[in-house]
Amino acid sequence: MKKIAIFLTVVIFVVTGVISLESQVYGQSAKKVLMFLRDGESYDLDLMLKMEVGTMTMLLKKAGFQVDIASSSGQPLAGPHEKIEKVMRLSEIKLDDYMGIIIPCLNIRKVEVGPEVVAVVKKALADGKPVAVNNSSVIMLADAGLLKGKKYAFIVDPLKMTPPNLGFTDAIYSGPGVVQDGKIITCGGCPAGERYRSVQDRTPELTQAFIAAIGP
Repeated sequence: MKKIAIFLTVVIFVVTGVISLESQVYGQSAKKVLMFLRDGESYDLDLMLKMEVGTMTMLLKKAGFQVDIASSSGQPLAGPHEKIEKVMRLSEIKLDDYMGIIIPCLNIRKVEVGPEVVAVVKKALADGKPVAVNNSSVIMLADAGLLKGKKYAFIVDPLKMTPPNLGFTDAIYSGPGVVQDGKIITCGGCPAGERYRSVQDRTPELTQAFIAAIGP
């Protein structure tokens, strides 16, 4: 009986290991993060998909995370050469499955904040999950009222722009580097900022801060 028990234990262990391996192979990792892509016209989309989205995805996967990509529309995103075909619709995702949200800049100038986006970000923060946001997407947080009383990063001080962005009135500008206040992590340096405005691209630094904020 003892030998049978040992044999069954070994079989269960092996089968469990195979199932675990298969789940990782087919993208069912228990460690998942959500990358939200804003819809809109992007300037130099190829650059942002390769150097921003690509960098974030590479570092997250290297840290052992499965990265699911979603947008409000759920439509594929394609530049002249770079493209992302598998994009989920934000309204269809289950936030409880994810350990945090990261939002690239994508160099989209016009920022529109849909109610479903605000709801997802607010729930993530309420659940104690980190939300990392790069450059122009930080405007989305300000417009949603999520930066009130918070330190944040942006490429320049939005209140000194012409015209000033009054959505940042109650927030605390802290430069273009990576800034963390609670579970909100912001950054003012993206690939487009480095190419066109000589502001250092801090996408890797932002992503690593996001990974650290998730914790073990």
